[in-house]
Amino acid sequence: MGQGGVEKEILDLTILIYSVVVLVILATTIIVFFIIFQKRKNQLLLDKINQQQKFDEELIKTQQEIQEETLKHIGRELHDNVGQMLVLATMQMKTVASTVTDDIKVKVDNTANVLKASLEEVRALSKSLNSDVIFNLGFNATVENEVLRLNKSGLIASSLSINGTKVSFENKKDEIILFRILQEFFSNTLKYADAEHLNVVLNYEDEFLNIRVEDDGNGFELEGVQKGSGLINMEKRAELLNAKYELVSQLNKGTSLNLVYPFRTN
Repeated sequence: MGQGGVEKEILDLTILIYSVVVLVILATTIIVFFIIFQKRKNQLLLDKINQQQKFDEELIKTQQEIQEETLKHIGRELHDNVGQMLVLATMQMKTVASTVTDDIKVKVDNTANVLKASLEEVRALSKSLNSDVIFNLGFNATVENEVLRLNKSGLIASSLSINGTKVSFENKKDEIILFRILQEFFSNTLKYADAEHLNVVLNYEDEFLNIRVEDDGNGFELEGVQKGSGLINMEKRAELLNAKYELVSQLNKGTSLNLVYPFRTN
């Protein structure tokens, strides 16, 4: 093979190597660009999801604040206006009782007792609606009052068990949110469950408050039920607290709610 042939082979080899290098650089550039593009795209999607989550959280917080202000107003109106009207009606019935004959007096006394019971119910209900009262009483006492109110209503037999050493919440507003979750469960039980018993258990542990509420009502199929505002509100409120939320229900076997609230973060 002549010198010209060797030079041609070297040139061809150089061109081949150069072409391979160019192709490798080009492929690497494309791959790097694609990876950067995907990372950027993923980051944008992640930022969008985070922004949506923050927006949803702020929206829920705003809704909660509006609801609390509304409930507070209703609680005050019940206590100040409806309560005072019932007090006046009770006093008037006592006055009437002293002026009527004995056969009518019995009916008047019975009516007065009904008014008195209604007044107690209105006052208890106003306390459970007013967040200022919940702040002052604390979570345990507020739950105790609500269970007592349910028992006095005669609609359901309720019990409360508190175990462990009570721990003060770092954020007092969390007490209200937790209580509203329980209130929603109580309300659903009374409306739909046709239950005879309602049991509430509060277990205070080192880092968590474990709450279990259960009834012996009709129950329902979670998969098939269309979630109303009540069920959605309970779950969303639990998310605000970073609490573990579990609702379990079976037909003819009742419904239970388990909450694990981390009251200590340090």
